[in-house]
Amino acid sequence: MIKFLDLKKINDSFEPNLSQAVERVLNSGWYLLGKEALAFEQEYAEYIGVRHCIGVANGLDALRLILRAYKEMGVLQEGDEVIVPANTYIASILAITDNHLEPVLVEPDIETYNIDPSLIEEKITERTRAIMLVHLYGRNAMNPEIKRLVEKYDLMLIEDNAQAQGCCYEGKRTGSLGHAAGNSFYPGKNLGGLGDGGAVTTDDDELATTVRALGNYGSSIKYTNDYQGLNSRLDEIQAAVLKVKLARLNEDNQKRCDAADFYIQHIKHPDVILPQKDEAHVWHLFVIRCKDRDHLQAYLTEKGVQTLIHYPIPPHKQKAYAYLNDMNFPVTEEIHHRVLSLPMSQKLEQDELFEICSIVNNYNKI
Repeated sequence: MIKFLDLKKINDSFEPNLSQAVERVLNSGWYLLGKEALAFEQEYAEYIGVRHCIGVANGLDALRLILRAYKEMGVLQEGDEVIVPANTYIASILAITDNHLEPVLVEPDIETYNIDPSLIEEKITERTRAIMLVHLYGRNAMNPEIKRLVEKYDLMLIEDNAQAQGCCYEGKRTGSLGHAAGNSFYPGKNLGGLGDGGAVTTDDDELATTVRALGNYGSSIKYTNDYQGLNSRLDEIQAAVLKVKLARLNEDNQKRCDAADFYIQHIKHPDVILPQKDEAHVWHLFVIRCKDRDHLQAYLTEKGVQTLIHYPIPPHKQKAYAYLNDMNFPVTEEIHHRVLSLPMSQKLEQDELFEICSIVNNYNKI
């Protein structure tokens, strides 16, 4: 079986540094809000190209805390609208509704899977205060039209950078393109920990201070609470692990790009639509499209290739958002019915890639 993502193989490739980092934390006797988190925050901020990185418990919390901080700062208030892609993981939308803001869904471009910039302006109203830009699957979603709209309507630009660590746009990293960004370090991400983890990146001093307090029970000074906050902090073990992995992120992303290039060059099947090549893509996922997606997935499973679907049900069709279920987003729905993610990681061997391509090319031909 060729695994979709062999996390043990990936983590083993960082030894002995990974085990040494964990042991260093264990021996320190200090497990939260210590030197490891501070060191990682400084290095990740420098890598992304921002002044501030605030470690939090996960990527969803990073987005939740950004929006909550803007509410505390008076930038946002309940009922304000946030434009967000209809084609995204549900976390993007959960962060909005959790803060009693209104998500305004916009269809994607079928070729990129990211939000279609040409459809955003028609959704802007007098209540619109922000655009949440999702760099889905590791592909940059920023473009000149979005920048124009942010400036024209004086909107906040919030990036969901959960899947795109290391991706660039016009010489800058995603996670530094807007006013603030949520980052995820879930184990399967390009930069993944050994458990949940996330971070907010921003150049906004006030936002950074507010987010850090909100994620620490609303407190900047111990036992003094300025906000009704929550507990969302990056622990020392995760920070130490991420610091080790960050040093190799560019190299590992390049290996993902090489694997994607191999797929694009060698998969030749009339029923399989490949993703567009993009020099800025860091290939968190390699997502193909096929009308008989479920049949293709069953075939690949039978042949020993593990695949996943990102994602089988769009957010507006989820029970959690029953009030959105009657909305019609045909491009989003087509994507969710057709997409299939092939194995992708920096540790895929060329013989594995060749085998996957051969199996795909022989689909319905055997």
